[in-house]
Amino acid sequence: MMQVEIGIDADTRKEIADGLSRLLADTYSLYLKTHYFHWNVTGPMFQTLHLMFETQYTELALAVDLIAERIRALGFVAPGSYTQYAELSSIPETTTVPKATEMIKLLVEGQEAVCRTARSIYAVAGKASDEPTADLLTQRLQLHEKTAWMLRSLLDQ
Repeated sequence: MMQVEIGIDADTRKEIADGLSRLLADTYSLYLKTHYFHWNVTGPMFQTLHLMFETQYTELALAVDLIAERIRALGFVAPGSYTQYAELSSIPETTTVPKATEMIKLLVEGQEAVCRTARSIYAVAGKASDEPTADLLTQRLQLHEKTAWMLRSLLDQ
């Protein structure tokens, strides 16, 4: 296999790819949780939440591809198993069906966890002048912060 010579040394590329692998795991874990809640939400907010969750899990499904492709562009294998995601993710699994308001709270926590993971990669990406990764992180942060705000707004009474 040809060496990756993109102007970022191998150790730094690995550090960035490792951070992106955590971001991928968090994003996929949030995708699963959001889709699970979409299927199982009930109550007076059913229609609103069912549609909102669908929009969110669809966006997350597209995001995992972008993150995985960036890991590959850096010259590393993107994780892709439940076992790997469970080890890498900071988002706990939900195996029960909570009430709708608890679903919203758990998704806010998940969105914010993705933000923290994305931010944790910035320093090394910036130091390496890895603009494509920094751009990806910026886009992810904008979306996750906005989504967390929108979900949080549903809880204000």
